Amino acid sequence: MNGIDLIIFDCDGVLVDSEIIASDVEAALLTEAGYPISVEEMAERFAGMTWQNTLLQIEKEASVPLSAQLISKVDIILDERLTRDLNIIDGVKPMLAQLTLPHCICSNSTSARLAMMLGKVGIKDHFGRHIYSARDLGADRVKPKPDIFLHGAKQMGVAPSRVLVIEDSVHGIHGARAAGMRVVGFTGGSHTHPSHADQLTEAGAETVISRMSALPGVIAALSEWSESLTA
Repeated sequence: MNGIDLIIFDCDGVLVDSEIIASDVEAALLTEAGYPISVEEMAERFAGMTWQNTLLQIEKEASVPLSAQLISKVDIILDERLTRDLNIIDGVKPMLAQLTLPHCICSNSTSARLAMMLGKVGIKDHFGRHIYSARDLGADRVKPKPDIFLHGAKQMGVAPSRVLVIEDSVHGIHGARAAGMRVVGFTGGSHTHPSHADQLTEAGAETVISRMSALPGVIAALSEWSESLTA
């Protein structure tokens, strides 16, 4: 097992508490379109997926034709809600201040939305240019595909085997593991649910934390464990 030279953060549900807002908006639109779903089920089943892939999966499973207008409609409503209601995840700023390893963001959100959200909560400048959107690689290269994680590691000059990813979704963990990276699961967002930690563990997370204040210690422990195994 390798040591850790880079930390990759997902954004939604890890740094900013946006997943619950997205689930609320998307559940309302789907229910209105003839596919009744609760906010809780929306978060549990589809957190970490793009809206377009969520619609495709629902159409496939339920044979419910969904209007293409839903794709643009959700963006308009969601951006308004995020601009108004978005909060940072508790403990993120102190955690970032303690990190000594290089770190970046790899997200399924668009670059424009990432800039807006990170700017609103006051951490955009901390990451500078090291904010990467899977959408910039192509619509077919979003998580759970590993492409954005591999891209982020390449930009930071670190081998995938020496990267630790912080993810709140099963889809994100699958992508990170497919990239050959280690993963810590995070359940501290408002969209968490009773089986959340178990799902992240089953998806491949080495451990799961519910508070950002625990992350620096977990990184140190995982690094020390890796070094002891290779000594």
